[in-house]
Amino acid sequence: MKKDGKKETPILIQMGIFMAILFVAQLLSQLFPPSFAVPTPLIGMIILYILLATHIIKLEQVEKLGDSLIGLIAFLFVPSGIQLAGSLDLIKREGLQDVIVTIISTIILLVVITYVGSFFIKLHQK
Repeated sequence: MKKDGKKETPILIQMGIFMAILFVAQLLSQLFPPSFAVPTPLIGMIILYILLATHIIKLEQVEKLGDSLIGLIAFLFVPSGIQLAGSLDLIKREGLQDVIVTIISTIILLVVITYVGSFFIKLHQK
């Protein structure tokens, strides 16, 4: 039991919840066309957020495993770092282009968000 009197969900149940969410996310991910691939973990996080926000899943039901996974996050990014190191020749060839595109798209995104935000603020004030 937790200090506040709420019963903790067993870790296997928490794993089952995460696995079910990722299974549904994988099914949804396959519905997107290959030209617009959406990562399964991203869809899973959105599903988890919706389930938590609507109180279908309570935080206590996934908190312990979530905290454990956050503690492992640096370890989970090691394969990505190794894969990135394997692509250093590609980064040398096209790295500057990627940086320029990232900077320009970030600026465009910030400008668009600013205008959309100000539009909704003005709309709300009327």
